[in-house]
Amino acid sequence: MGKKQVRQVRQQMRRVQPKSTGSNAQGATRKQRERFVQSGGMLQGYAPDYVMRIGYIALGVAVMCVIVIAAILVFLPPIYGWPDAIAAALCWIFPVALLASFVGPGFRLAMKDRKVEPRLVQGQLVGASSVSTSMGLGMMMVQTRGGVEQYLVPPARLKQVPGNQVNVVLTVTPNLRHVKSVGVMGQRMVGRVEPPVPQVMRRLQLLPVLTPLALALGAVVGDDAVALSPISPPAVHAVLAVAAGAILAAAIYGISFLLQRRMMEEVQALVPRT
Repeated sequence: MGKKQVRQVRQQMRRVQPKSTGSNAQGATRKQRERFVQSGGMLQGYAPDYVMRIGYIALGVAVMCVIVIAAILVFLPPIYGWPDAIAAALCWIFPVALLASFVGPGFRLAMKDRKVEPRLVQGQLVGASSVSTSMGLGMMMVQTRGGVEQYLVPPARLKQVPGNQVNVVLTVTPNLRHVKSVGVMGQRMVGRVEPPVPQVMRRLQLLPVLTPLALALGAVVGDDAVALSPISPPAVHAVLAVAAGAILAAAIYGISFLLQRRMMEEVQALVPRT
């Protein structure tokens, strides 16, 4: 093979390799997102009965929103006209959509977990912590045959987990991945030392819960505050009401995104560098 052909082959290898790496990274990220949603999203790791209670509360809130929409469509048209009444009612669909997207997947998985038997997961303990990004749950990492698996565990079940590497047996629901029990095999030689929980972690746990509430509240307040104001003509009034709710919700989302990025930077700064 001549020098010119060797040079061409090397150039083609340089062009191909970065593309394959990028596609692999994107595929891994996509699989992680799909697995997160398939395991209940924000409700992953919680007990099925607890998720069912949250689902019933969310259903009650959704019914209340539908009642408010009906009341708006009945009482507002004679005063402000149909365009303004429809604009005022639209914002109440947003809380229902948020509840369906955040609570709906976990509620369906909780119904499935109540009908099936939990599975056993056995492997070597890699690490454990009584705090995670999910409120009220700790974290365990277990080396299984399929690789390192991460589970969200109630802190009460982590008290018996030692600090050294031992074999553990977990009883896990197949859908929500709720850890019902933790068994330790072998001697518990080293006690696990729990460092103090940084305040930034506690704030980071609250952010996924407060953000949807703030988004729904901002959309409703912004829309209805303008919709109930004396503005004419009715068509312009309706457009301004919808725009006010959308702008306020977008501003809240932007602030939440910046806060989350800042908190994540603070958390990463706490991690010791080697």
